[in-house]
Amino acid sequence: METEKTNGENTKDVRVATKRSIRVSDLLLRFMAVALTLAAAVTLGVSKQTAIVPITVVSTLPPINVPVTAKWHDMSAFTYFVVTNSLACSYGAVSLILVLANRGKRTGVLATTIIILDILILALLASGIGAASAVGVIGYNGNKHVHWNKVCHIFGKFCHQVLGAVAVSLLGSLAHLFLLVLSALDLQKKNYH
Repeated sequence: METEKTNGENTKDVRVATKRSIRVSDLLLRFMAVALTLAAAVTLGVSKQTAIVPITVVSTLPPINVPVTAKWHDMSAFTYFVVTNSLACSYGAVSLILVLANRGKRTGVLATTIIILDILILALLASGIGAASAVGVIGYNGNKHVHWNKVCHIFGKFCHQVLGAVAVSLLGSLAHLFLLVLSALDLQKKNYH
């Protein structure tokens, strides 16, 4: 929106984030972070698929068909992913309650504690996402150097659930990142006013 000054210059109205808009954004981002990390943990936590895999014992004999089940807790990286998202969800719920209980008015100690914990949770989520993604890529592509075969062509449903959980968790980590940006803006605003 442009306004005309008396001397003929055009200027644009600039809207500055108010404390109330930052608090509402903080609450919405915290709620989104809780919902997304919960969805990621549940999506991978309930994932399970059984497939019939032909196993060749001796090359002169026909392969033996063996039922094999892929579960999230069979891989330590997936277990770590579920645990990190569960912790992030729990922390997000507690921090949301604290922010609501204080009506968005953060005291120095509470604000500092929440910022430090937000940083730790973001780092924890990033490490969980990285671990699950690395195992997922190996499952999708295999690794010929160490003779690990692809498994996603056999366990397609399971691999798609892993991919969905990682994508949702990545969105949850972005919500935590935006929370840190808001906290930094809030601290900057307090220092200049």
